[in-house]
Amino acid sequence: MVYTVAVIGTGTEPENPGRDGYAMAYHHATGYEKQDECNLIACADIVPENANAFATEFGLDDENVFEDYTEMLDVVEPDIVSVCVPPAIHDNIVLDCIRSGGVEAIHCEKPMADTYGGAKLMTQEALRHDVQLTFNHQRRFSDAVRTAKELLDAGEIGDLHRVEFAAPVGIFDYGSHSFDLCNYFNDETPGEWVFGQVDYSEENILFGTHNENQAIVHWEYENGVHGIGTSDSTGTGGPASAVACHNRLVGTEGEIVVGPRDDDSENPPALQIRRDGHGWETIETDDGLHSWEFVDRAIAENIRCLREGEQPELGAENALNATELIFAAWESSRQRARVDLPLEIDDNPLEAMVNTGDLTPQPRSEE
Repeated sequence: MVYTVAVIGTGTEPENPGRDGYAMAYHHATGYEKQDECNLIACADIVPENANAFATEFGLDDENVFEDYTEMLDVVEPDIVSVCVPPAIHDNIVLDCIRSGGVEAIHCEKPMADTYGGAKLMTQEALRHDVQLTFNHQRRFSDAVRTAKELLDAGEIGDLHRVEFAAPVGIFDYGSHSFDLCNYFNDETPGEWVFGQVDYSEENILFGTHNENQAIVHWEYENGVHGIGTSDSTGTGGPASAVACHNRLVGTEGEIVVGPRDDDSENPPALQIRRDGHGWETIETDDGLHSWEFVDRAIAENIRCLREGEQPELGAENALNATELIFAAWESSRQRARVDLPLEIDDNPLEAMVNTGDLTPQPRSEE
């Protein structure tokens, strides 16, 4: 079986990646090229120059380069589509792919959508139409993350009591990974309630969507495990400095840290463990928290699950669990109260607070 693949949203070439783009389409395409079962055949982008550059890079035929993705879906009828556009238009494009009738699998960039209603609808429609829908929370495929989970499951720190994270940028963009990893460590258990507060005094728009400057979030899962999440896009520390690592797992008999505890170290370890009564031990891993190879691993696992008819761990249901915690944190800030789950909103509370004037971020200063 060979799957035909198309990409929507090629973006610009990955020469100078930064806060306005990381050329994710190129990384997706590279991942598909490494799979013998995949044949990348088409792309679409509203900027013809971007689409043509992508097509040249990956040897696509001229007739399979489109400005209109709906035309591409009709003409090419791909089996798999990667969606690499800003989150504000994820839901519309993903829904069109789902309802096209020919697409078997969709791999979409994170965050899921810029409204909770959009995230829920994508998940619902993918299930209804039997389309494998996944989101690129590729950090799950870090060896440091996998090894941390193995240590946790082996009882090396006793029973899991609390998960923590510190996210740069915000709990929506980077924090999408952070919440997803917390859920991964806690076996995808749904949340019970969320209590959150944000500061948004300077405009922080990434890929067209608002992200707070700083946040602190406390939540509890249905199994009694607690979570504490923090963010800081200002570089001043704030609540994120209290966690000071990518993820921390606190158990009844010890602690595991994923990502550096000491920012002053030239080569901070990717993974450390501290068992009760003992000091910190560095665990050697094959890689750290940042590698484009994780995208390759994510795509390989998605293809395997599609072939075998298995539920992928990057599936929409798992992504929605993380997304619910994000929007619940913002909703808690809007309500100035604890929010019990399941979350019963459809909008984006942070954006709504900006639109109503409850939050008045100043224009971003030039750096």
